[in-house]
Amino acid sequence: MRLRTTTVAACAALLAVTALTGCNRGSDSSAGTSGKVGIDLPRSDSDFWNSYNSYIEKDIKAGVVSALPRTNSQNDIGNLVANVQNFANEGAKAIVMAPQDTGAIASTLDQMSKKNIPVISVDTRPDKGPVYMVVRADNKAYGEKACDYLGTQLKGKGKVAEFEGALDSINGRDRSEAFASCMKTKYPDIKVIALATDWEGDTASAKLQTTLASDPDLNGIYMQAGGVFLQPTLAVLQQKGLLKPAGTAGHITIISNDGIPEEFKAIKAGQIDATVSQPADLYAKYALYYAKEAMAGKTFQPGPTDHDSTIVKIPNGLEDQLPAPLVTKDNVDDPSLWANQLGTS
Repeated sequence: MRLRTTTVAACAALLAVTALTGCNRGSDSSAGTSGKVGIDLPRSDSDFWNSYNSYIEKDIKAGVVSALPRTNSQNDIGNLVANVQNFANEGAKAIVMAPQDTGAIASTLDQMSKKNIPVISVDTRPDKGPVYMVVRADNKAYGEKACDYLGTQLKGKGKVAEFEGALDSINGRDRSEAFASCMKTKYPDIKVIALATDWEGDTASAKLQTTLASDPDLNGIYMQAGGVFLQPTLAVLQQKGLLKPAGTAGHITIISNDGIPEEFKAIKAGQIDATVSQPADLYAKYALYYAKEAMAGKTFQPGPTDHDSTIVKIPNGLEDQLPAPLVTKDNVDDPSLWANQLGTS
C-alpha cells in the first residue's frame, strides 16, 4: 500500500508543540536491537489472517526482524497463553500476538511485563494488561461506515441482518456498538437483526437461514468479518435464489469488513456492495516495526505518525490507529489497496 508521508514543515511544527521525536518515529536509546521475536497467529480459518501471515513471512525473510518459529493459537486463549509462555522460555525479546479473547489475556501480559518482554497486540486491543503498542484500525469507524453505507443505500428504511463478531473481543464490541448506535440515531426506520456468531462462519450461515425464514423481506447484511462470513453467506443466498446482482430488483445490499481479494471479486461480480479494508499488510509491517523498536528501547507518544495514522493513549498503553478505507465498485481496482498487491511482488 502506498503510504503518504508528512511534510518536513508539518513534522517541524509538530515537534515544536508536542515534543515528539521524529514525528512519532520513536525516541532513540542506546539499547541494541538484537533478539528474537515470538509471533503468534490467531487463526488459520480466515483469509484475512492467512494474508496477514503471508506478509509477516515476507518481512521476516527480508530480515526486518529475527523470529522464533511462529505459532498459531487457533482462536483458543489457552493455546495463546501456552505459546506466549514458550516464547518467553525460548528467550523472546518481544512478542507479537492478536488475542481474540481480549479479556482473558491480562494476567499473561502482566507476566510478560515483569519479565521485561514488550508485547505488540495486532488488530485487537487487550482489555487489561500492559502492551507496548496496539497496531489496529479504528473499529468503531468500521461499524459507523457500515451503518452509513447501508443507511444511504436503503434510503433509511428496511431490515438489516448484522453478523456480530464475538463480544468478548474488543473488535466485536466496537463494531457492534458503533453500528447499533449509528443505526438508532441516524436510521431509526431500519430494523437491525443482530446475530451473535462468535466469528464462526457456520453459525452465521445457520442464523442467516433462520432470519430469511422469519424475515423474507431482508434487504441488507452487515458482515463484521468477510474472511469467515463471505463464502457461507453467498452460499446461503445462492441456495435460496437471493444472490441477485447489485442494481437489480431483489438485491440484498451487503457490506463487509476485511478487504480480502475474495471480497473484491464479489464486489466486481455485484454479489456484495462494499467492504472496509483492514490493512493486513500494514498490520504485519508495523507489528514487526514496533517489535524491533521495543527491543531497541525506543518510546512513542500520542499524536500523528509519519505513516498516515494516529497514535492514541489507551488505559494500558498506546494504540497506532491505521487507516482502513471503504471499498466499493468505484475504487475496488485501486492498486494501493493491499488485496490488489498480492502476488505482484
